Amino acid sequence: MLRVIDTETCGLQGGVVEVASVDVIDGQICNPMSDLVCPDRPISRQAMAVHRITEAMVFDKPPIEEAILRYHGSAYYVAHNASFDRRMLPPLQGEWICTMTLARQIWPGIKYGNSALRESLRLDVTPPADLHAHRALYDCYVTAALLIRIMQESGWDAAEMVSRMTNGSANSSLLPFGKYRGQPIAAIAEKDPGYLKWMLKNIPDLKPALRKALNAALK
Repeated sequence: MLRVIDTETCGLQGGVVEVASVDVIDGQICNPMSDLVCPDRPISRQAMAVHRITEAMVFDKPPIEEAILRYHGSAYYVAHNASFDRRMLPPLQGEWICTMTLARQIWPGIKYGNSALRESLRLDVTPPADLHAHRALYDCYVTAALLIRIMQESGWDAAEMVSRMTNGSANSSLLPFGKYRGQPIAAIAEKDPGYLKWMLKNIPDLKPALRKALNAALK
């Protein structure tokens, strides 16, 4: 089970006003949870314009330290731009996976916002009808659909995805995306060096470690 989690805040510096999650089990989205949260600071006008959560909606809600308790219990937490949500939340005992980081590895050269990926990948997802983008539960559904697509495209399990968080873009001995995804770069250089040359020429935002591995294999 992977728990996709999202926060809405008072601004970029913190102050959680909403937390939500869904679980992904066997490729299915289930167990939605969401809570409004009384923040430790005023909600900025800029943030309110994005998520539309007002002071009146949260003044009598529990603080995040209390609200977060029912979100404990997962071995894996998934978020889009996970470093932000992880910084906003009290500690959760589990490994973290970032769908933005993984999307950059699989689909280089596109836009990586949640809404942009939903559109470009044509994700099959139906968030709650009474919510809108930038409400935490709505965004959880989109991120969960993205996670499912990532796992389908890559074949990565949870442990492999965690590894890709801690080891940068990927194991530089394996090609992380494309028609030879998951195959040793050295073997690809033997059978189809033109493909690696094409990647180097046409994909400008290759991770430095991957670019170095491609060049080394072609020598």
